[in-house]
Amino acid sequence: MNAPTPSGLLTGLLRAVRTYPRRSPLTFGYVLLLLLGNVWVGNLLAPDRADALRDHISTNLDNLHDHPVTALFGSALLFDGTLTEILSTGFGGTLITLGLGIGCCLAWTERRFGSPRAAAVLLGGHIGATLLTAAVIVFALRHGWYPESVRQASDYGISYGAQTVLALAVLALPRWARLPWAAFVLAWPLSGDGEWPGPLPPFTTVGHLLSAALGFALAAAVALTAARRRRAETLAPAAADR
Repeated sequence: MNAPTPSGLLTGLLRAVRTYPRRSPLTFGYVLLLLLGNVWVGNLLAPDRADALRDHISTNLDNLHDHPVTALFGSALLFDGTLTEILSTGFGGTLITLGLGIGCCLAWTERRFGSPRAAAVLLGGHIGATLLTAAVIVFALRHGWYPESVRQASDYGISYGAQTVLALAVLALPRWARLPWAAFVLAWPLSGDGEWPGPLPPFTTVGHLLSAALGFALAAAVALTAARRRRAETLAPAAADR
């Protein structure tokens, strides 16, 4: 089979961009909402009010105890990164979480499983990893592995949910690419770590690893279900011929 030409690749890319809103309406709307939220908080709100909003929606222990619903859902309406400082590590995180995770992998999840299930995966990863991370923080505080200041730490954004769909998207790859992709998904949260505060990495790294684990577990469940369905379809004609 002939390799696709550059003009063919460009045509395919333009077609994918043109049909993106129709094929992935949930993802398209969510990306627009995140971009508008970033502009609003970063450019239109007064700095002190923007900081107060970020503090209010951070999913730290104090906020989860005081106003859990507002913190959990408010946190999912912003991303913690930059779109302008292209030489910073924050921009790299934005490319991975907002660009690759939400823009690409959530769109694939939506096309593969439908909008309601894609939303469930995103929210399940965001909320599930946040609550699991909170439990790890409580455990670590009891053992003196984290400082007490972690209770009020700033921790908002979409990266846990994005990490979950990044892991789930391993299903979209050929078999030879799945192990390198899994290594990338697990390695990038560790790339920016400095000195660990104790035997555990920083709690945000823990959260990203837990959200990846949720995504891989879901991918394994989907693959197992598909394999059982194919096996049942293969055995059904043989059983009917008996």
